[in-house]
Amino acid sequence: MSNKPFSQACENNKEPILEIIRQVFANTTHVLEIGSGTGQHACYFSQHLTHLTWQPSDKSENIAGINLWRESCSQANLKPAIALNITDKSWPYDKFDAVFTANTLHIMSEQEVQIGFDRLSQYLNPKALLCIYGPFNYNGTFTSDSNARFENWLKNQNPLSGIKNIEDILLLGSDRGIHLINDFEMPANNRLLVLQKS
Repeated sequence: MSNKPFSQACENNKEPILEIIRQVFANTTHVLEIGSGTGQHACYFSQHLTHLTWQPSDKSENIAGINLWRESCSQANLKPAIALNITDKSWPYDKFDAVFTANTLHIMSEQEVQIGFDRLSQYLNPKALLCIYGPFNYNGTFTSDSNARFENWLKNQNPLSGIKNIEDILLLGSDRGIHLINDFEMPANNRLLVLQKS
């Protein structure tokens, strides 16, 4: 029995996310996943989206766990995980067709998110797609009581973290030529934002 890391949230949300990214990434060839976490999403999505190359990435301490998932699913289109912090000055590749990230923005500080968008504007190809999954506030308001409780839990872990306001995220994007093209409602009070670099 392997000691692969496991997230129940990943298990719960992988199918609803796949339903949408199957359409969004239909003409994509190379996806960078930022904050791959356990590696479950990378394994599952690469199995079901065999037309594209899936590049998982995360902070260095999570790489070994992601690669355990990669070894277990043996997908030729799933690359070995690479160490990447979204705030790194230089990224391992020059340009990407698409970026996917799930449940990362609320873990980051406002400053980290801003730097992340700076990097995305630098490294995304023109017309590249950006998919962001997770909880967001609208007009500064929680969309559910459970999200409000989640926010308290996050702040106890790290006072700089927290659920971001969608208006702030869209402004960060549009200021850098990355514009919203779709906002999908997802289970468990989450959203899947699809943005595109102009």
